[in-house]
Amino acid sequence: MIVQVMSSYHSEGQQYCNLFEDRTMSDMPLLETIHLPADLRLLKKSQLPELSAELRAFLLESIEKTGGHFASNLGAVELTVALHYVYDTPNDHLVWDVGHQSYPHKILTGRRNRMGSMRQYGGLAGFPKRSESEYDDFGVGHSSTSIGAALGMAVADKLANNGHRSVAIIGDGAMTAGQAFEALNNAGDMDVDLLVILNDNEMSISPNVGAFPKYLANNVVRDFHGVLSSIKSQSSKVLDKLPGAMDIAQKVEHKIKSIATEGEHIKQSLSLFENFGFHYTGPVDGHNVETLVDILRDLRGKKGPQLLHVITKKGNGYKLAENDPVKYHAISKVQSGNSTPAPTPKLTYTQIFGQWLCDQAEADGRLIAITPAMREGSGLVEFEQKYPQRYFDVGIAEQHAVTFAAGLACGGMKPVVAIYSTFLQRAYDQLVHDVALQNLPVLFAVDRAGIVGADGPTHAGVYDLSFLRCIPNMVIAVPSDERECRMLLSTCYALDMPSVVRYPRGSGKGLAAGDDLQTVPVGKGVVRREGKQTVILAFGSMVAPAMAAAERLDASVADMRFVKPLDEELIVRLAREHDYLVCVEENAEQGGAGSAVLEVLAKYGIGKPVLLAGIADVVTEHGDPALLLDQLGLSADALSLRIEQWLASL
Repeated sequence: MIVQVMSSYHSEGQQYCNLFEDRTMSDMPLLETIHLPADLRLLKKSQLPELSAELRAFLLESIEKTGGHFASNLGAVELTVALHYVYDTPNDHLVWDVGHQSYPHKILTGRRNRMGSMRQYGGLAGFPKRSESEYDDFGVGHSSTSIGAALGMAVADKLANNGHRSVAIIGDGAMTAGQAFEALNNAGDMDVDLLVILNDNEMSISPNVGAFPKYLANNVVRDFHGVLSSIKSQSSKVLDKLPGAMDIAQKVEHKIKSIATEGEHIKQSLSLFENFGFHYTGPVDGHNVETLVDILRDLRGKKGPQLLHVITKKGNGYKLAENDPVKYHAISKVQSGNSTPAPTPKLTYTQIFGQWLCDQAEADGRLIAITPAMREGSGLVEFEQKYPQRYFDVGIAEQHAVTFAAGLACGGMKPVVAIYSTFLQRAYDQLVHDVALQNLPVLFAVDRAGIVGADGPTHAGVYDLSFLRCIPNMVIAVPSDERECRMLLSTCYALDMPSVVRYPRGSGKGLAAGDDLQTVPVGKGVVRREGKQTVILAFGSMVAPAMAAAERLDASVADMRFVKPLDEELIVRLAREHDYLVCVEENAEQGGAGSAVLEVLAKYGIGKPVLLAGIADVVTEHGDPALLLDQLGLSADALSLRIEQWLASL
């Protein structure tokens, strides 16, 4: 779920890095004294604001160098400090939702000196990872899992009678997903000690959508926060010039917030959680670390399901991110100190899809676009602007997105569901039951297929061909370049049945995709190179490396275009004309496109040697995609060597 941008924030970030230059050399920054949470708990509560400021400055400096999730981490600094100050981690459990707000957590739990390796191969993961640290209680990447996981831990601790506590920290739109409510429903009816912290910043990646965020926003505290922010921004220049004036203003601000949050009418307006069986506390200021500590100490000693509603600002402490949290949700690292990105001449596959979607919508008024909270990531910004009545962001609710599309199809519409491969996994039952079994014309534009790089295995789309291929009434297309992507989108959209067009993250060859809506025959591949003895049957993104490898091997190459239906006629002909077959795909080898080819060969009684070159039965790592593909044997050079060694072994 990520918006990658190169952003101009170096100068402002440097201001934070210099916040403490007035300290004497003997005054070691507090953050440098914190190696583990046990060190943090040795500080006085009055020192926590200073530590939080240092932590925020360190975040700005480190993320500038490595790239990564930005605004969400800045908004979670004080909450993270307070949690580790109050709770006995790692004996107590902190379960982060989505996980991209966990950088402060990593810094405070012994990984500060490794933050320079964030999201790089062999370095720190961009999300909590159990194998990385005992303080990472649950591996995350997808949203809305924290409450269920923390509930399981709380029950396990109760059965063990060890007195440990579990906390689920959920935010960034994750409360819009059904799984979160399923867990709330279960936990609220159990005699278990569990704290759920709703980190309410009004955002996911895009602004939150749906009735529930509006319900949360409909309270007086939001108004107080808005008014106070406005007053502070307008008066700070004056107050800074008056000795002691800013301190007085901040005390008044905290008092106003305290009065606002104590009103019983606010609690009544947020009675939803009470009705779920949780004791509700809040809303409270999520950037007042001392107040958070007091509240968390009180809640840690309470029995039963508890919910703390915390109001935070995504991007807090960095004005550019505060003002544009969508753009600054995640950033690319700054190259050589230059914060201005060089324009790329290549359109990404996501952009190709976005352009096609607008063109197809102009040609067909039945087209409806659906996204589960990934407007920017899936390339739907322009479509929303042009066709707002035909655009639906359903929130982080992939299951609902698919069933909603099925209902639209039943009503005569032509829905297009823009979804990442890894997120489509969450809607598998709906894909089978609600779309495929009813043979409804829903087109799934499956982005981020294959290796995705820095986000790692939770976001890698390496299973979709395997789990889609077995579903009846399903057409699966795999474009090899930008032009093919546009044509296959048009082809599948024209069908009166379920279909998938699967494309990778990033750019292709840099080809002009055109602006027409040309289609191609369904289930027919194309021979791209004639060679000798060996034929490479390449699927989607693997056509380019297959072509490069074929030049070295003098092999034939077929761009198969479709995984289902397969071009059986082409496979049989090529198998009979060549001695050796290689199937190349950016998907798990088990059950993938290569397995489908083997089924065809078995059907026709063809017994030729076949090499399945896909992703082996391993959990992929995070890192540069080119490096990962090379190590997986799927780059042009690695594929050539892999085929040569295989041929030599026969």
